[in-house]
Amino acid sequence: MPRDIPVGNGSLLVTFDKDYVLRDLYFPYVGFENHSIGHPFRFGIWADGAFSEMGPEWQKDLRYIDDTLISQVKAANQRLGLELICNDVVDFHLNVYLKKVTVKNLRDNPRDVRLFFSHDFHISGNEIGDTVNYDPHNKALIHYKNKRYFLINCCTSSKWGVEHFACGLKETQGLEGTWRDAEDGILSGNAVAQGSVDSTAGISISLEANGETTMQYWICAGTTYNEVVKINRLVREKTPEVIFKRTHNYWKLWVSKDICPNEKTLSPKVQQLLNRSLLIMRTQIDNGGAIIAANDTDILNFSRDTYSYMWPRDGAFTVTSFIETEYASLSNRFFNFCAGLIEPDGYFLHNFGPDGSVGSTWHPWWKDGTHELPIQEDETALVLWALWKHFERFHDVEFIKPLYRDLIIRAANFMAQYRNEETKLPKPSYDLWEEKHGVHTFTVAATYAGLEAAANFAEAFGENDLEAKYRRVAREIKDAARKYLFHK
Repeated sequence: MPRDIPVGNGSLLVTFDKDYVLRDLYFPYVGFENHSIGHPFRFGIWADGAFSEMGPEWQKDLRYIDDTLISQVKAANQRLGLELICNDVVDFHLNVYLKKVTVKNLRDNPRDVRLFFSHDFHISGNEIGDTVNYDPHNKALIHYKNKRYFLINCCTSSKWGVEHFACGLKETQGLEGTWRDAEDGILSGNAVAQGSVDSTAGISISLEANGETTMQYWICAGTTYNEVVKINRLVREKTPEVIFKRTHNYWKLWVSKDICPNEKTLSPKVQQLLNRSLLIMRTQIDNGGAIIAANDTDILNFSRDTYSYMWPRDGAFTVTSFIETEYASLSNRFFNFCAGLIEPDGYFLHNFGPDGSVGSTWHPWWKDGTHELPIQEDETALVLWALWKHFERFHDVEFIKPLYRDLIIRAANFMAQYRNEETKLPKPSYDLWEEKHGVHTFTVAATYAGLEAAANFAEAFGENDLEAKYRRVAREIKDAARKYLFHK
């Protein structure tokens, strides 16, 4: 995933590239819809008649605050004589992204500085029919299309609301966008634009000699005007500082689990790496249960598609990490999500969107004049394998009960019958790299593991006939693998 800083809450995901430029904004699902499709949301500063946009000119150090999903970014610009300390966060509950910027004056004289934030929205993945306007009641900019609304606002300790603004066209009639308007430090004040549009918001701050000042900026996401206005009001009532503090405490609490019996044997460095890994993995999981492979748009340059899909195999491997670290709520959501995806015949298709829709595929239903299933059988098997690990860890019978017949038995029956009658091996399917159609050792091993998991469940639920069936088929597959898939 070529994004250096993702922050999110399972419904709103914001990512930054290596130059600390906001590149992806997903809502209302992690992975869908991307309202920037990789176009940069620029951040620039004007001081003493000079302008600099965040990018290669700035010396940057991109990190997170320990054990949180709050960024800690230091950026310095010697030409402007300024240093920034930036923190980015998505509130753990509200769908609002906030940025705190502390601007330090590296010079010995007082200065007036202007900060500009540009927004290259492509709402719902395209630039057609967008609208942006200045809302004087809330002193905010609002981008919207259909049932997607984004309210942008900012403040300092002494003033509230967008102070400078411009709404304009981009990607049409040779126009680049309002971000160009910020380079002289003065925005046009145009209050509305429709079609292919962007906007820029600005605020002025005063710096004492060698002094510093802090400002806050945020984007509220919702499905109606009233919804984003309500979030904006809550930010004002609670204050951005409280939003930062409560989300800081939430992630500290989230990650401070008694993760495993040997936790005390981990060095502080390894423990910190484990916590950071779990937190970043959490940003890629939708609150509905989908575990997304990767959320960035750089791959669009190569294939015009993304990795913002859930592959059941990848999800199964990922969820076992959360099972081992006892995040039962995440694994519960994942398996419930999978239960809604399985085909009536008992297999999973290639991949899925975070809303449960079938994802794009390069596996055909028809090949060489013959019908074939466009599947990777290991994806079906590994969900059962992971589900048994979940049950071993948490022993939550009431959670498993509604999954037993429609997910476990349905998938196991499919794997038991989807075999070559002569060899007893699974029939051909695509390999785990999705490149070749055939009988692959990994898929065979995964199918064996999935059937063993199903047999374990059948035994636990007292269905001895099904247990015996699945263990017999698993044994036959194992013996066949030794016969056909081993080369001395």
